[in-house]
Amino acid sequence: MTYKKIKTKKDYQSALVRFEQVFHAKPGTKEGDEAEVLAVLIKDYEDRTFIIEAPDALDAIRYRMEQEGMTNKDLAKILGYKSRVSDIFNGRRKLNLAMIRNLHLKMHIPLEALVK
Repeated sequence: MTYKKIKTKKDYQSALVRFEQVFHAKPGTKEGDEAEVLAVLIKDYEDRTFIIEAPDALDAIRYRMEQEGMTNKDLAKILGYKSRVSDIFNGRRKLNLAMIRNLHLKMHIPLEALVK
């Protein structure tokens, strides 16, 4: 079993095919060890190649609101005022530090999405 860093799409495809073949191998076996090594190499390649940007702050807020079934009125309880919510969504006001903290703590929105 000799492996190297995956650098090309062809290497990546080959690694996926082989990983699929050894995926269900028992831990501690030759194939099980191979599956572990392939998983690390594949993840490394995917992390370098398929970069996913954090969403826009407003998109992240809207998405979380949709997930939680929240309305603008519910969001106003977190941000302070209903007019503040309208101003933020209409681009007339930016999120301040207190708002970002509240959104992160109360709605569990990642800071990376709110600060971007």
